[in-house]
Amino acid sequence: MSHLAWVNSLPESWEVKPLRATTDYVVSNVDKLSVGHEIPVRLCNYTDVYNNDFISMSLDFMQATATEDEIEKFGLQVGDVVITKDSESWDDIGVPALVWETADDLVCGYHLALLRPRRHQLAGAFLFRCLQAKPICVQLELAANGVTRFGLAKSEIGSVTLPVPPLSIQYAIADYLDRETARLDALVAEKERLLELLAEKRRALITRAVTRGLAPNVPLRYSGIPWLGEIPAHWKVTLLRFACCSIETGGTPSIDYVDDTSETSVDWFTPGDFGSDLVLRESSRRLAQEAVSSGKAKLFPAGSVFVVSIGATLGKVGIIEAPASANQQINAMIPRGTVEPHFLAHVLWILGDVMGEMANSATLPILNQQRMGEIRVPIPPVSEQRVIVSAIASETKRIECVWVAAEHTIALLKERRSALIAAAVTGQIDVRSAP
Repeated sequence: MSHLAWVNSLPESWEVKPLRATTDYVVSNVDKLSVGHEIPVRLCNYTDVYNNDFISMSLDFMQATATEDEIEKFGLQVGDVVITKDSESWDDIGVPALVWETADDLVCGYHLALLRPRRHQLAGAFLFRCLQAKPICVQLELAANGVTRFGLAKSEIGSVTLPVPPLSIQYAIADYLDRETARLDALVAEKERLLELLAEKRRALITRAVTRGLAPNVPLRYSGIPWLGEIPAHWKVTLLRFACCSIETGGTPSIDYVDDTSETSVDWFTPGDFGSDLVLRESSRRLAQEAVSSGKAKLFPAGSVFVVSIGATLGKVGIIEAPASANQQINAMIPRGTVEPHFLAHVLWILGDVMGEMANSATLPILNQQRMGEIRVPIPPVSEQRVIVSAIASETKRIECVWVAAEHTIALLKERRSALIAAAVTGQIDVRSAP
């Protein structure tokens, strides 16, 4: 099979074995529930594994309970490898974490599999790196079954083909990869911190521009709004419903109206289409024209400002530059002629926290049309709005150039990391002679 091509290029002293020949493994059934007659434990969950290369006691583990048999069977030991067994995406199957530290009450949780290498054959640190290597972990991804949710059968875990060099080489590879990945991870962290600083700078720039304007010495007055503070004295403050011709909510027509191929279909935006760019350029799904003409979906005009009005992404903002539709989780604001659409979009973009506070449900935050219309916003003269929008575009373009370069560097570093791990565990690098 093509995904096992690496087997033919292994060094002569290396062996090839199925995982079951070197490792004991079990699939956990310890759930998150606490039962009175069971023993309190700390639970290593899916997210603990998915988000961390290494399991240590510095992680904030969930409190749960388990039976004595479960603690005995699924208790974690140093050198164990834990992998994700179930996921909503096939390529999130088999994600590994190495147990660095443990405790008597630390137990492997549900949706995970616990792999315990036989120490005289396989080092846990080497197995961990093998399962990070794409040529090897792809076997688990291909073995996962499902449509909307994917799962891995226990038998498939044992069938994974592994490279098995001598133990001394396994330890050398693990040590080498620890050093090199730490170096690459540090470089990625530096670039990610740069992205955070750029995001802060962008937000500060936009916030100042749409709340204070561009003139440095303009007379100010208190707006009467705590979050807004002082604004230029000649600006107005109005309710959002007075700044818009209408505030409407999108809808979700029947699946029969989905059309991702026709040139006449229209963009149909959902919360998942909102990103860091304020302009919504292309939706992940499109609707046939019949959805609009039949009244099953609304078509909003260019310049409408979309705001996610429900759920975890409430307050996300985007503006459409061509007519488009949206689902029922999105409120569409159609500005009046006295409000420049991009200016309004920038104002709403900085109001995420305010929108969250105005939402009318603690469990599932919802900001309906009426409540959204009660948001008070600053309104400069239209000519000044246009100057502010132009200045923001110019300044954020400079930030965007640096942002794109940083993201490109991060992608290259991660690609280098992945390639390095794959090359090391398949013997393409002699780590004993590497610097």
